[in-house]
Amino acid sequence: MVRQLLVAASLFALSAAGVANAQDSTDSGRLALEGIAAVVNDKPISYSDVRQRARLLLLSLGGQQPSQEQIQQITGQALEQLIDESLQLEKASEFDMEIDPREIAGAVEDMARQGGTTGDQLKAQLLESGVNPASLEEQMRAEIAWNRVMSGLYGSRIRVSENQVDDQLERMRSASKKTQYRVSEIFLFAPDEETKTQALAAANTVLDQLKQGADFRVAAQRISSAPTAATGGDMGWVSTEDLAPELAAAVSGIDKPGLLEPIPVENGVYILLVANKREPSQAVTKVNLKRLFVTDGKEEDLQAAMDQIKTCDDVQSVANSKTNLRAADLDEINVDELGPEGKDLVMQVDVGQPTAIFAASGGLATMYVCARNDGAEALPSRDDLKGSLKNRELGMISERELRNLRREATIIYR
Repeated sequence: MVRQLLVAASLFALSAAGVANAQDSTDSGRLALEGIAAVVNDKPISYSDVRQRARLLLLSLGGQQPSQEQIQQITGQALEQLIDESLQLEKASEFDMEIDPREIAGAVEDMARQGGTTGDQLKAQLLESGVNPASLEEQMRAEIAWNRVMSGLYGSRIRVSENQVDDQLERMRSASKKTQYRVSEIFLFAPDEETKTQALAAANTVLDQLKQGADFRVAAQRISSAPTAATGGDMGWVSTEDLAPELAAAVSGIDKPGLLEPIPVENGVYILLVANKREPSQAVTKVNLKRLFVTDGKEEDLQAAMDQIKTCDDVQSVANSKTNLRAADLDEINVDELGPEGKDLVMQVDVGQPTAIFAASGGLATMYVCARNDGAEALPSRDDLKGSLKNRELGMISERELRNLRREATIIYR
């Protein structure tokens, strides 16, 4: 498409009919010469486009100069990527969306920066390796357009509730008590046996490049179909229960961190990088408490005092103002030492808040939770977790929408 736009621009001074005729003639001649690999909703993809993209994919990984055999092995994946991009740009055209060339240039610069170079230097390197930079620019155009369409259609509709955040935090706390693995993923989507064979060949080629020094994060960003592609394939710390059975079996069987051989699953092929492993956390939860006790059992006095207390710092001064109130500090207390009922009371409230009133030593009391230390890796903030959950949801929606477009499209392989 970029080449078509360049031809159109160079002939802009001609009449509209002349431009159309010249463009049709140029495209027809080029496609007849190069051959057509596939047709997507009446739009052809040439074998030359596929070869260019295959070479670009391997070069963009930053590993060794790819061999002809490696390029051939990844052509199937390159073609599938070009089909996806054609559908993405077609969808974007429904909204009369135009991508500013400066945005494309900025995306190319960002990609170059990951490899420690500039956009101009990257383009020069591509030309030296026989790749037209237009192939990269077209890839960036489709990526920008698709992200904008998905964000516009669904970004404002995604709502992450407080319950979702609570559930995720609880899962993360629970996971810290299991063996965990730091995993990154590259997923090559392959819905049938024929494309799975191609995806497996492509996965082995990518694995070879990774073993020769290619950056896993860059590879995931460039070729992975998983929602984690945007974050370089990073899945974070996961337990085997978080993974599909095939992946769990492969991960749990590792002797040391490293790359795993490609793993075929029902709808594609995975490449996994296991960076680390950690055993279940043996740490205990400790809390700092302030206990407020009413000696004569008058609940109304205790409740009135609680109404005055805004922070933990207020507990002692409010207790001093009443003769029937007592305050005590309980620091670095293992919650298990509080007994089942006491532990439940403390774990059910946020830091800075009081527990429910309970009977104690002939009176009534409450405990303010002034600090809590789970003894495990620090959990993300609620705001960060909300952002992460929203991005993950948008990624899954984007993946689903693209697959729907594929099902509805007329795709003819030559």
